[in-house]
Amino acid sequence: MSKSQQLREEGNRHFQKGDYVRAEALYSQALIVDPSNPLLYTNRAMSRLRLSLWDSAITDCEACLRLSPDNLKAHYYLSQAHLALHAYSDALEHATRAHRLCVAAEDKSLSNVTAQILRCKKEKWDHEEKRRRRETAELEKEWDDKIKKMREVFEKARVNREKRREVPEWAVDDITFGFMVDPVITKTGKSYERAAILEHLRRSQTDPLTRAPLKPSDLRPNLDLKQACDEFLKENGWAADW
Repeated sequence: MSKSQQLREEGNRHFQKGDYVRAEALYSQALIVDPSNPLLYTNRAMSRLRLSLWDSAITDCEACLRLSPDNLKAHYYLSQAHLALHAYSDALEHATRAHRLCVAAEDKSLSNVTAQILRCKKEKWDHEEKRRRRETAELEKEWDDKIKKMREVFEKARVNREKRREVPEWAVDDITFGFMVDPVITKTGKSYERAAILEHLRRSQTDPLTRAPLKPSDLRPNLDLKQACDEFLKENGWAADW
């Protein structure tokens, strides 16, 4: 019996006892002696699966398949390792290939391989369903937020519409009682709409408030008041019909 065969059989005994660490070490020693034996790679891959060494198990299976492309166990173990890493498509692909090889060889492990295919499909579906639900929840939240913001905008607009519409006294001309567009100020400090005070002065060149003499040349633009009126009218267009 060759040295690699002795190490393999000893590894098998430890594996059967559940000592996967020792079994994995013995298979590794056997591979040093005989690195071209595909069985040793699947033996070690099986130990590494039991130890949850998924990436290492994949490496062993791929090494086996380079030596023996149609190795049933390598595809079966690859499927298990990929499934543990949530690589669902790869897991299903190798399970399907293992199943095809099983059928062709009439291998007794067909039921186990079939169960692995179902497991891959179920976990793949579960993963995709969780993603669909998450995306749906995110989409619903996004639209809920948009609807909430829209309602807030409408509510704010409604409140603004329902506010009592009052024009401030400083913006109202005391002659026409209309909203001032071009206010001018008299010598006494009183402001009027330019058109209104000029119309008054055409009839009587007196101050409407004090009755003191007043001429058009005595009027001065009230720029600060004009700016205030412009800003108010910009935010409250309804005031133009005051």
